[in-house]
Amino acid sequence: MSRAAKASAVVIGASGGIGAAFEAALIEEGAFDVVHGFARSRTGPMHLDLLDEATIAAAAAHVAKGPPPGLVIVATGLLHADERGPEKALRDLDAEWLAKVYAVNAIGPALVAKHFLPLVPKGMRSVFAALSARVGSISDNRLGGWHGYRASKAALNMLVRNLAIEERRRNDRSIVVALHPGTVDTALSRPFQGNVQLGRLFDPERAALQLLDVVEDLKVTDSGKLFDFEGKAIAF
Repeated sequence: MSRAAKASAVVIGASGGIGAAFEAALIEEGAFDVVHGFARSRTGPMHLDLLDEATIAAAAAHVAKGPPPGLVIVATGLLHADERGPEKALRDLDAEWLAKVYAVNAIGPALVAKHFLPLVPKGMRSVFAALSARVGSISDNRLGGWHGYRASKAALNMLVRNLAIEERRRNDRSIVVALHPGTVDTALSRPFQGNVQLGRLFDPERAALQLLDVVEDLKVTDSGKLFDFEGKAIAF
């Protein structure tokens, strides 16, 4: 990726499958002066828990000590955990689980934007990208189910659109997007890989490189949109 000097890259969720791949690829490419990888499982200044805004603020303060972020990727997501999976029907809805899914998939990335976007000076090209999903597209929903995951990703898509509009007023070279990585061979998708088409299950390294290529080609007019791993816009 070609970037101006004196810029950093930030990966939120750098201990996950695709997050770790993003971090490794960005370090190997060497286009940024610094690559910051934050994760809940990491300690010290690299610790960031999306459910704890204080840790997000502390991470942003750490980044602010160096070059401004030319790229921020939120590579996190919650689909299943603790024997809880995506709902198949209304009877499976649970308020506590819904709140947690929204907190991780929508609120967390929004809070990252709250603390990291102001670090980018006016006039600097920057990309803020959050991993979303095609199933979060309302217009593309023909199967139903997966209520919490679909709805929280739809909420993330709306937040991305809102952030893009607001950020454009502050920095007209800012790009805020949601990205659909496809089905990636990680713990998030593993229980649901049985129906994936041949050749459409990506290893994390390939998925990360595909999305970095998409990020590289983004234009200011793309801000506020959802793109898949081939760079095609997905209707909200």
